[in-house]
Amino acid sequence: MRRVVRVMPADPEAAAELQSWSQQQDTTLDLSGLDASGADLTGAHLALGVFSGTGLKRTTLVDTDLYRAHLEDAVLDSADLTGASLAKAVLDGASLRSANLTRADLSGTKLTETDATSAVLRGARLNGTVLAKTCLRGADLTDATLHNTSFDAVLDEETILQGLTGSVFGPAHVDEGGSVRELAGLELEFWLESRGASVNVLNSPPGTVTFYAHIDDEFPRERPAGIVRRRRAGQSFRDEAFTRNLRWEPTEYLRLYELGHNDSDHVEITEEEANRFVTRITAKLGGSQPL
Repeated sequence: MRRVVRVMPADPEAAAELQSWSQQQDTTLDLSGLDASGADLTGAHLALGVFSGTGLKRTTLVDTDLYRAHLEDAVLDSADLTGASLAKAVLDGASLRSANLTRADLSGTKLTETDATSAVLRGARLNGTVLAKTCLRGADLTDATLHNTSFDAVLDEETILQGLTGSVFGPAHVDEGGSVRELAGLELEFWLESRGASVNVLNSPPGTVTFYAHIDDEFPRERPAGIVRRRRAGQSFRDEAFTRNLRWEPTEYLRLYELGHNDSDHVEITEEEANRFVTRITAKLGGSQPL
């Protein structure tokens, strides 16, 4: 089937490469170092393509397949990637300033030191994505989803997070009037929630989480009936129990215990003991990696 390039770029070398690619079968497009800005590649199959250092400003890449594509140091400023698949692509050092990534799939994508200032990521899938030193100042992540995502990104007060859901590994960094501060654990979770997100931060700084085990004569410390944890951020805290759903969920247990409304006994345990309980229950119930 003939490959179609709807609009060729102005740069003659890039246009010639695209023309050659469009007339061949079973070839991978390589535009490394060329300037393909302004091209229209709507719906193109560009999986495994090589675009390292490629100029792609204002390029139309709507619904394109860029699975495992190499886009290191590519310039995609103001490009339209609506609905594009960038799963497992590499965009380290790329520029995505004001790019439109609405509903794009960036699952497993690497964006290390990527500049996504003012990028639109509404409804984008960022599951397992590596956001390492990624600039998201002024970006729009409305209704985007995250799952086990590395969120070492830089955000600011203009970053839109309404409806963002999922789970991340922190820390993140927040630019507040030019002063950047690090947020991790429950503090990061609170900050995201204050901006309309519902995101679980999976890791916490040392010394900010305390674990407890439910024990009695039938269930000794070595094999407790259940465990709970208290995560803290300053004077605030959040209590969670590890449930049969194989995830940490909110609980009133510790608060009721402190108020004398709970007759069950509990003891403080180490994180190692808590991890052993999680591993044992997960294996017993046949689950996968817990959240």
